[in-house]
Amino acid sequence: MMLDATDRRILAVLQKEGRITNADLSERVNLSPSACHRRVQQLEEAGYIDKYVALLNTRKMGKPTTVFVEITLQSQAEDLLDAFEREVARVPDILECHLMAGTADYLLKIMAEDTEDFARIHRQHLSRLPGVRQMQSSFALRTVVQTTALAV
Repeated sequence: MMLDATDRRILAVLQKEGRITNADLSERVNLSPSACHRRVQQLEEAGYIDKYVALLNTRKMGKPTTVFVEITLQSQAEDLLDAFEREVARVPDILECHLMAGTADYLLKIMAEDTEDFARIHRQHLSRLPGVRQMQSSFALRTVVQTTALAV
């Protein structure tokens, strides 16, 4: 499926307003409601729309502290990478884990209540991850830009 300008408009609106009604979406992108609904279904079926979620307010949820953790493993052996990834996926406080090119092997994004809560996460989970040689944690002072919307 090739995206046209209308598909891109639909995706742009849905990224920012996932709960918009089909009637309102169809008005915003200048389509009839039935044509708009068909387009959204096609975008879902083709995998352009991965899922719909609710983004929670981290402050209201009591997790305002963003911590980025760079992890270097003892080796790049495939079994060690698999074991690390399997275990890191089980830690509920980790929002993101990225395999990296560069000095660190992985970059984690963690939301915590405060430094004490991060110390707990570190003690109970991070320090027990398999094959870790080195960890470096950085606390975000302020979020300057935060979006989940891709440029379409």
